[in-house]
Amino acid sequence: MGASDLPIHAVLPDLLAALRDRSSAVLVAPPGAGKTTAVAPALLDQPWCTGEILLLSPRRLAARAAAERMAALAGEPVGKTYGYATRLDTKRSAETRVIVVTEGIFTARIQRDPELAGVSAVLFDEVHERSLDGDFGLALAIDAQAGLRENLRLIAMSATLDGARFAALLGDAPVIESAGRSWPLSLVHLGRNEDRIEDAVASAVRRALREAEGGILAFLPGVAEIERTAERLEGMPGITLHRLHGSLDPTAQRAAIRPDSEGRRKLVLATSIAETSLTLDGIRIVVDSGLARRPRYDRAAGMTRLVTERASQASVTQRAGRAARQGPGVAYRLWEEAATAGLPRFDPPEILEADLSSLVLASAIWGVADPRDLSWIDPPPDAALAEARARLLTLEAIDLDGRPTQHGRSIAALPMPPRLAHMLLRAAELGFAREAADVAVLLGERGLGGNDPDLELRRRRWRSDATPKARAAKQLAERWSRVAPRPAADASDALPLAARGLEVAVALAFPDRIARRRDASGERWASVGGRGFKLDSASSLAREEWLAVAETQGMAAGARILSAVPIDEETVVALFGDRIETRHLAEFDAATGGVRPMRERRLGAIRLASAPDPDASAATIEAALVDGVRRHGLSLLPWSEGARAFRQRAIYAGLPFDDQSLEERLDEWLPPLLAGKRRLDAVSSGALTDALRNLLSWEETQRIERMAPANFTSPAGSTHAIDYAAEGGPRVELRVQALFGLGEHPTIGADRVPLVLSLTSPAGRPIQTTRDLPGFWAGSWRAVAKEMRGRYPRHPWPDDPAAASATLRTKNADARARGSR
Repeated sequence: MGASDLPIHAVLPDLLAALRDRSSAVLVAPPGAGKTTAVAPALLDQPWCTGEILLLSPRRLAARAAAERMAALAGEPVGKTYGYATRLDTKRSAETRVIVVTEGIFTARIQRDPELAGVSAVLFDEVHERSLDGDFGLALAIDAQAGLRENLRLIAMSATLDGARFAALLGDAPVIESAGRSWPLSLVHLGRNEDRIEDAVASAVRRALREAEGGILAFLPGVAEIERTAERLEGMPGITLHRLHGSLDPTAQRAAIRPDSEGRRKLVLATSIAETSLTLDGIRIVVDSGLARRPRYDRAAGMTRLVTERASQASVTQRAGRAARQGPGVAYRLWEEAATAGLPRFDPPEILEADLSSLVLASAIWGVADPRDLSWIDPPPDAALAEARARLLTLEAIDLDGRPTQHGRSIAALPMPPRLAHMLLRAAELGFAREAADVAVLLGERGLGGNDPDLELRRRRWRSDATPKARAAKQLAERWSRVAPRPAADASDALPLAARGLEVAVALAFPDRIARRRDASGERWASVGGRGFKLDSASSLAREEWLAVAETQGMAAGARILSAVPIDEETVVALFGDRIETRHLAEFDAATGGVRPMRERRLGAIRLASAPDPDASAATIEAALVDGVRRHGLSLLPWSEGARAFRQRAIYAGLPFDDQSLEERLDEWLPPLLAGKRRLDAVSSGALTDALRNLLSWEETQRIERMAPANFTSPAGSTHAIDYAAEGGPRVELRVQALFGLGEHPTIGADRVPLVLSLTSPAGRPIQTTRDLPGFWAGSWRAVAKEMRGRYPRHPWPDDPAAASATLRTKNADARARGSR
C-alpha cells in the first residue's frame, strides 16, 4: 500500500470541505490510517492556508519521525517545507510551512504570541492520550480562536472513538471518521508465570522468532527492564537488536524505526513511547509485557514518582496494532486472555493526577485567574489547583490574588517546570547560572551521566560524554545559562566561600527536600518538608551529614533518594536563614510528670540546635503540662482517695466525669491548678477535688448528693461511708442489726445500681455480702442467725429480720430503752 493509498486519503475531501466552512474539525482515524503524515500536506494548497501549519506531537521521537516522513514523501530534506522543533533539536527554515512541535513547545509559543501570527492551522495529533500539555494547549487555542483569531483552524485528531467529546469542546465541530487498515492480527496469550519480567519477555521473543516471520517489537515498562532483557537476547545470529526509549540519542532512535540496512531481522525493545504516532518498518510481531511505567503525582509527598502498573485496555490494543501496520501480524501477550477485561479501560487523563503548578502559572499569565474558566474535556481538580497555588506563592511566582509576579513571568518564559525555572533564575543571581542550567538538564533528561544518586558524579560523566544526545544537552544547558540573569553586585557576599553551585541550585529548586542524616549508616534521612527519605548505605552520599535532594521515588513515608548532592549546614543557613525559626518549647517527661524548658532553632521539620531555656515563660510551661496530661492521661495527676471517690459518685449520678469527658474539658479546669508549677505532683489533691466541683452547677451537685451520696444511713440511724472504688461496685460495711426492718435492697445512681452490703457481726467480723437483702432475709438468714445466737446471745437474732426493728444495742439495752419510754 503506497503513501497515496492510505485509508486517510478517502476522507481528506470531507475534511477539507468541512474546514472551508468551519474553523474547527475532529478527525477520528485508527492507528495506521496515515493521519499524522497526510493531513498537514493536504492543507497546504487550501485558499485559507497562507501561513504555517503547526502539528502537535506528544513525543519528541514522534515529532522528528513525522517531519522526516513527510519530507521524504515530498522528496525534500527535513527543514525545507517540513520541519520540527523540540526542546533539544530543531530543524526548520524560512521556507518551512509545516512544523511538527511537541506540546510543550506549542504552549510556550502561544503564551508568547496569543494570536499565533502567521499560523493558519494547528493540528492536535493523538489527543486521546490526554497529556497535560496537550489538554492545556488545546484549551489555549480554543480561547485564542474565540477571542482573537476566528479564522484559525483547529483540528483534533484522535485514534479512538471519543470524537464526540472533542467535537462538543470545539463548538459542535464536524466529526470525520476514517477507516483503518484491515490487516489480520492474531493474538496469542501466553499467560503469566513467576519469572522476572525480563526472563518472560526474552522467552516470548525466542518463541516468536521460531513461530512467526518479520521483525519483533517488545514492550517493557522501563529502561532498566529493557537493558536486562537485552542482556538475555544479545548476540542472536541474524538478529539486530535495538533499544527504543526517550533517553536514547536521535541516531539510535532513528535506527530502531528504519529497516535494517543489511536486511537482517529486527528486534526492538521499547517502552510505551512506541505505542502511537510511529510506524516501525518491518515489524510484524509484538511481544507485550502488559506493564507500563507512568508518572504519578503523589500529592501527600508533593512529588511525582514513576509507578509500574498494568497497561490499560486502550494501550494494549494500540500495542498489538503495531504488528499489523504493514501486513498480517501476531501479538504475544504475557497474560491470560480473560485478564484483559480486568485491565483499566483507559489511562487516566494526566490533568487529574499531575502537579498543576505550570498550568496555574501559565493560566495566570494568559489572564485567567481560575484555569477552570478555560475549555476542558476534564476540568482540573480543585485540590490540585489549591496545592499548585500554594507552591507558586512559595516560589514568589504569583501574588496573593493569583496574579503573576515579574519573577513568575520570568519562570514561565523558561521551558521547564516552575521549580527548576525558579532555581535557574535565583541561582544565576548568586553567580551559579551554569551549574543551575546543568541541574535543569540533568533532571529533565533521563539517563544523562548514568543513574548514580550522586548528581555531581552524573554531571561529570555527562560533561565528558561525546554522544549526540549528550552534546545536544550541553548546548541546551548553554542556552539556558545565557538567558539567565546576571549575578547581583553583592552575590559573592550572600553565601559562604565554600558554597558550590550545584548544591545551591538543587537546594533552591527543592528547599523542602533538604535532608539531614538520621542514623550512622546514612540509610535514613529527615527532610525539611517532614518526609522521610532512604538511601543505599553503600552510596558515597551516605557518609554526608546533609544532602540537597533533587529526585526521590516511592511512598511518601520512605521515598528512595534517586539524585542528590552534598551540602553543608552553613550554606543551608545562608540560603534559608529567613525561614529558620526559634521556638521556645517545654518538653514533658511522663516518668517524672515534670517539664524541661528548651529553646531550639528549626528549619522546617529539621532541628538545627537546642539548649535549655532559662527564660521560658510560665504560659509555655503550663501548656506543656496540660499537653502532657492530654497525651499520657489523667492518671499522671495526684488524685486523692476523696477525689477519686467524688469522680465515681458523679459518674454514678450520670454526669460526664469519666477520663474521656474530663480530658475533653481539660483546658477548662486544669490550667488554673498549674499556675507557677513545673511538676504535676505539685498540685494538691484537695485542689483537684475543688476544680472538679467547680465544673458542676448547683443542680448537678444536688443530683450527686441525692443519687450517689457519700454515706449510707441505715434504718438504725447509723452513717457509713460508701466505698465507690471497691471491687464489684459501691460497697458499704455495717452491722447486720442496723438493717433490720429493711424490706428493699438499697440502690444508688441513675441506673439504680444495688449497693454491695458487707454485713458484719456485733464484733465487726464479716458474716455475709449481698446484693439482694430480701433474698438474704428469706434464704440463708436462718442458718446465719442460728450460729450467731450461740456466739452473741446478748444481741437480737430474730426469725423475721424484715419485720424486726433495727438496732445497734443489746437485747437488755433495747428493753431498758423501751421501759424508759
